[in-house]
Amino acid sequence: MKQKVIIFFVLLLSVIVLGACGKDSKEEVLEKLHEKWAEGKGYELEATMEIKTGDEQRVYDVNVWHTQPDFYRVQVSQQDENVTQMIIRNKEGVFVVTPSLKKTYKFQSEWPKQNSQPYLIGALAEDLLADENVQMEETENSYIFTAATRNNHKSIMPTQKVTVDKKTLLPKAVSILNEAEEEQMLITFKKIDLNVQHKEKEYAVEQFTNDKEENVATEEKESTDFQTYYPVLAWDNTTLVDEKRIENEDGVQRVILTFEGDKSFTLVQEPIELGETSTIPVFQPGELLDLGFTIGAITDHSISFEKDGVSFFIASNDLTQDEMIEVAASITAGSLK
Repeated sequence: MKQKVIIFFVLLLSVIVLGACGKDSKEEVLEKLHEKWAEGKGYELEATMEIKTGDEQRVYDVNVWHTQPDFYRVQVSQQDENVTQMIIRNKEGVFVVTPSLKKTYKFQSEWPKQNSQPYLIGALAEDLLADENVQMEETENSYIFTAATRNNHKSIMPTQKVTVDKKTLLPKAVSILNEAEEEQMLITFKKIDLNVQHKEKEYAVEQFTNDKEENVATEEKESTDFQTYYPVLAWDNTTLVDEKRIENEDGVQRVILTFEGDKSFTLVQEPIELGETSTIPVFQPGELLDLGFTIGAITDHSISFEKDGVSFFIASNDLTQDEMIEVAASITAGSLK
């Protein structure tokens, strides 16, 4: 009888050990993901990006090319709209192209190394490895990682949940959460092709600067009245003290909003004027800033970006870069709330 009991416990222990051996640890899974997502020769992917901040939810189609070591093309198009923006990184630098506005900006930037983006799967793999406190949950078909974000939004959207398919080890979705753990952005991956390599010449900016969107965008702006946009902020001791509307000799209106208090800043806005050509890049001071809903530029004391046919400029000696980003993300058309 004693011998049977011993045999039973030996068999039970063997089952437990074998079960443990068949289950990868968090560290092993992360290493596999990094090898698959970040160490290949290149990839191409399609995704949707839902922005849930502000009054209206916006959905964008995202298409990404990446070829090692540093070539990128990110195309972002708002669904049901006619404006597309692209980030191009090639051997000449980093460019932001908006064909419909005939605008091309060039940055002296190390993007995306200093500004991770959830739709770049190589950067996403780096995010997971970089967070010492990353957590992993398992469901029947997925790994779910909770980790810190490392992009321009990290102060107001500090957490990301990354869902990975167990079978393919490819990401299925990334949910970006604010401090209250409310979902603010959702990336859903529709298609990922690994080991796709585009040729160097395919990343030339000239490939993307002529677009049929041009006439449509022009007509839309001409038929749309210019209305004032206001930031929606829950900041104490910061109030709007002055609002000026100035019209230049060409009839173009400019609105200047001045906020004073503990976090004073100035917000300037005016309708976008079409450039004469989109083939000559204009140098843009500062670092590339991906706000999700648009791509702009950021310095220590200013942010510039374009949205809904309007050019915005935020300037402040009091705000941090994170606070300026919070202002930019909160801007909404209509009356001050």
